[in-house]
Amino acid sequence: MEAAASALNKSGSGGSERSSSDEKGMFEYFGWVYHLGVNSIGHEYCHLRFLFIRGKNVFMYKRDPHDNPGIKPIRQGVVGPTLMVEELGRRKVNNGDVYVLRFYNRLDEAKKGEIACATAGEARGWIEAFDHAKQQAEYELSKGGSARDKLNMEAEINLEGHRPRVRRYARGLRKLIRIGQGPETLLRQSSKLAVRPDAFEGDSGDALEAHKWKCVLTTAGIRIFEDVSDRKNGKGVLAKSVGVIDATADTVFEVILNTDQRQRYEWDILMCDLELVESYDGHYDVVYGTYDPKYLSRWHSKQDFVFSRQWFRGQDGAYTILQFPAIHKKKPQRSGYRRAKINPSAWEIRNLNTPMGLNSPRCLVTHTLEVDSSSWHQWKKSQCSKFERTVPYALLSQVAGLKEYITANPILHQEYATTIVHPKSSDGSISSGEYEDEVQDEFYDAIAAESSSSDEESDDDDDKNYEKGPRVKLKNVSWAITTLALKRTAAPVLSEELDPHVTPVTINPSDLRGSLHEGKDDNDTNCWTSPSGKGFMIRGKNYLKDNSKVVGGDPLLRLIAVDWFTVEQSVDKIALHPRCLVQSEAGKKLPFILVINLQVPAKPNYSLVLYFAADRPVNKDSLLAKFVNGSDAFRDSRFKLIPSIVEGYWMVKRAVGTKACLLGKAVTCKYFRQDNFLEIDVDIGSSSVARGVIGLVLGYVTNIVVDLAILIEAKEEEELPEYILGTVRLNRLKPETAVPLEV
Repeated sequence: MEAAASALNKSGSGGSERSSSDEKGMFEYFGWVYHLGVNSIGHEYCHLRFLFIRGKNVFMYKRDPHDNPGIKPIRQGVVGPTLMVEELGRRKVNNGDVYVLRFYNRLDEAKKGEIACATAGEARGWIEAFDHAKQQAEYELSKGGSARDKLNMEAEINLEGHRPRVRRYARGLRKLIRIGQGPETLLRQSSKLAVRPDAFEGDSGDALEAHKWKCVLTTAGIRIFEDVSDRKNGKGVLAKSVGVIDATADTVFEVILNTDQRQRYEWDILMCDLELVESYDGHYDVVYGTYDPKYLSRWHSKQDFVFSRQWFRGQDGAYTILQFPAIHKKKPQRSGYRRAKINPSAWEIRNLNTPMGLNSPRCLVTHTLEVDSSSWHQWKKSQCSKFERTVPYALLSQVAGLKEYITANPILHQEYATTIVHPKSSDGSISSGEYEDEVQDEFYDAIAAESSSSDEESDDDDDKNYEKGPRVKLKNVSWAITTLALKRTAAPVLSEELDPHVTPVTINPSDLRGSLHEGKDDNDTNCWTSPSGKGFMIRGKNYLKDNSKVVGGDPLLRLIAVDWFTVEQSVDKIALHPRCLVQSEAGKKLPFILVINLQVPAKPNYSLVLYFAADRPVNKDSLLAKFVNGSDAFRDSRFKLIPSIVEGYWMVKRAVGTKACLLGKAVTCKYFRQDNFLEIDVDIGSSSVARGVIGLVLGYVTNIVVDLAILIEAKEEEELPEYILGTVRLNRLKPETAVPLEV
C-alpha cells in the first residue's frame, strides 16, 4: 500500500508530463482500475491494473509506467467503432463495494467484459475518457488515417463533402488527466474523486415543473420547503430540506449509501442501525434497520423497519436515491419491536459550479418526502408541536446532520480533483514509439483474448492480496468504441430545416391512425396529444458563452399517430411491418416520417411507437438532414430527449427528472434509414438504470401524464439556437389496452 501511494504521488507531481509539436491533438487519461474476468481454466479474477489512454490508443499495465520506465503493457490496442459502455452500478467484489462498467461490441455481443472503479464518479470519468478517445479517432480519420482505420470505420462515418468541426472537442487537449487517486481508493479506504466543478450546467432541469416550493423554516444551515401547489387535493404535504455541503456529489452519495454503524451514528438520528439485506443489479437494494424512539418520544416501544433504495446517476453527474417502505421475507417483524413504515423519500445530490480560483467543491443536497398534513400544519402554526418528535422530521433533519458531519471531517469535504497537468517537453517514461505501428488491433480484441504471456494469470504477489475472499463470477473485458461524427452545419433557421422551395403537402389525420387514439381534451385517458414546446427549456443562441436556455417553441415535425403494441420480444425495424402506418398508402405519400420505437422491457414487452411527419422534404443542408443521413455515431451523439411528468406520484417525478438525456449514450439505439423515413429503435432494457426507472413508471402508468420532447442537440455556434423536433403527451396509459403485434 505504501508503495502504491508513493507511486501515486510521483505520478501527480508531473513525472508523466510529455508532449511534442506533432501531438497537439493528443490527450492522455490514466489511473487505477480493477480488471474483472475469467481465466483459461474458468477461475474468476479481480486484478488491480493501471489503465492508460493516449489519443485513440489504450494500454493496460501491471504497474504505473510513469514510475517504472520501460515496462511493457500486458494488453493494448486502438479503440474501435462499435463499443457500447454500460454502467452496471454498485457491486460487492471481494468484500468491497465498487462500481462496474460493462463493455461490449454492439456487432458481436459475445465480446464483452467488465472493469471496476472505486466510485461512481470515477466510472463516469472513464466513460468520458473513452468518449474523448473516439473523438480523437474521428479527428485522425478526417486528417487521413491508416487504411485499416478507414476500413474499420467505413460503415459508420460519412466524410463526403463535409469538413469536420472538431477543435472544440479534440484539438489542443494537451493535458494529462488522472482519474482516481490510486490503489488505496480502490481498496475502499476512502473515496477521493471529484468532478471538475465546471462540468455541470446548474441545478435547473430542462422542463418546467408544476411544484411551487415555499420556504417555511431555516435551521442548522438548511432550508425546509413546502409544496404549496397541491393543498386542495387533501393528500399529504410534500416537504423538502435543502442544504449546501462542502463536498462533491460523489462523496455525499457514498456517505448516504454507507450502512456502517459507526459513521451513521455521527449524523443520522434515525437510520443509524442498518443492515444490508439484499442487493440487485447494482442500482437497487433492501435495507433493514432498528431505532430506539426515546430520542423522539418516551412513549413508544422500539421499532424496526425495512425499506428499499434505488439510485442512479444522471448524465450531468447528479445523483437520485429513492427510498420506499418495503417487505422482505428474510426480515419479518422482530420480537419486542413494532414495525414502522418509513415515509417514502428521495435524495437529490447535484454538484454546484465553483467560482474560479476556489478549490473547494460544493454540492446541493435535497431530501424530499411526503408528510401527514394534519401534523405538518399544526407544527407550522405553533412550531412547538410534537412534529419535531416524529420520524418525518428526523428524515428532514438528515440533511443538517450530513452537513455537520462532513464539515467536521476535512478528509471528506476537501477537493480530490482530477489532476490536470499541462505538458512540458517530451521526457516521459513512455516512449512515443510505443504508440506507433505496434498498436494495430482494436483494443477489445486485445483485451478479450487470452494474454500472449502468462502474466495475466500468474500474477505478482501484490495482486494475490486482491484475489482473496469470496469469488464473484464475472465476464472477460472487451473493448470497442462508437465514433462521433462532428460536422459543420449552418445556423438552424427553423423555416429552412425543411425545403423552402417545395409546396407543403396536406396531412390528413383521418388517413393516419395508430392503435392509441388521440385525446380530445385533458380529461381523456389512455391517449396521446401533442403539446407545445413551452414546457421545455432548450439551448439558446448564446448557450456556448453563458449556458443560457430559452423556452422551446412549436415542434418542427407534427405528431400524426402513436402505436401501443405488446410483443413477445423487442422488435426492430417496426416501420417495415404491414400494420405500421409507414406502409400505408397515405404514409408513403408523406415527404418524411421520423419513427421513434421505444422498446419497453416488461412482462410482456411493449413497443410505444411515435410517428412524426414533415409536410415538406428535409433540406439537404440542414442539421436535420445531417442527422437523418449521418452515421450512427453522429446520431448517438445528438439524439436528445427531455422528459417531464406533468401529473403523477411525486416519487415518479423525482425518478424520471426533467434533465435532457442523450439517449444514444444512455441506452442502445439502432437507426434504420429507408425510403421516406428514419426509424430509431430505443432499447430501454439495454441499461440497468433505465430498466429500474421504467419499472417504477409502469407501476404508476395509469395515473401518470408524461410529456416528452425530441431534439437534435446543438453543439456548435452555427447550430444554435436549438429547436424541438417533436413532442408527445401520454395521458394515463393502460397497459392492458396494448395491441398484440405478431412478427
